[in-house]
Amino acid sequence: MGDDKMREEFESSPRFKGMDFTRADTHPEYYESPYANGARDGWKASREALVIELPADIKTMAGPVMYADDVRAAVEAAGLMVTHG
Repeated sequence: MGDDKMREEFESSPRFKGMDFTRADTHPEYYESPYANGARDGWKASREALVIELPADIKTMAGPVMYADDVRAAVEAAGLMVTHG
């Protein structure tokens, strides 16, 4: 995920509603608020730490396939909750 997309998700998260996201004049990659900078650092670290290795594709005549149970197991092995919808 690109940095702009990650920043957009961070700033729109309801968890940070009301936080001041005014950018610093001298360093626009940072916020004026040290609280916003700290929260964003934590947000980025949580996203960067999340890497899930999916099972290998199974080649078929119709193209590559992954089975839902194998994908679910890979996601759960990363410590994430999976819901069925």
